[in-house]
Amino acid sequence: MTDLNGVRLGFAVCGSFCNAANALRAAEACAAAGAELLPIVSEHFAGIKTRFGAPESFLEPLAALGNGRLVQSICDAEPIGPKNLTDALLVCPCTGNLLAKLSAGITDNTVTMAVKSHLRGGKPVILCIATNDGLAAAARNLGDLLNRRHYYFVPFGQDDPVKKPTSLVADFSRVPETVAAALRGTQLQPILLKA
Repeated sequence: MTDLNGVRLGFAVCGSFCNAANALRAAEACAAAGAELLPIVSEHFAGIKTRFGAPESFLEPLAALGNGRLVQSICDAEPIGPKNLTDALLVCPCTGNLLAKLSAGITDNTVTMAVKSHLRGGKPVILCIATNDGLAAAARNLGDLLNRRHYYFVPFGQDDPVKKPTSLVADFSRVPETVAAALRGTQLQPILLKA
């Protein structure tokens, strides 16, 4: 089992509502490995009820994993870097929309502010991608972030090459070991999974 004992992990969740349950399991796995979680949620994730569930069904367990803490605004995310609140920051899931914003340096929601604030300390940001256009419109942003310092990726691959040929999804079960590798300054390999 991966050891994340004492690691202060920002656990940011945005969009990709179909992967909310996978993200919650990944958060539980990180906590079980010893990480101290600081849950961070985008405004959309916190406010939109979808066919995958009401926000409360995910927000309450995330807050419990964070000992009652839940960052839900740009204002609350801004101090993450200056106050040195996190050792690593994970975006799980990371949508194509968020990839584009990170690539372009856009800071317009809680998660993008959390990443920007955390990066000012030169610490690792781990992306657990889940996007239907990873091999289409989002591909250039993915390529850009793959080439940037301080960004690491949970191993990913095509989730359904026949029915969704441009879709990419990370292996959520590998989140804890990817975080541990990123803290050592290493990208977990292989980064590309077979379909």
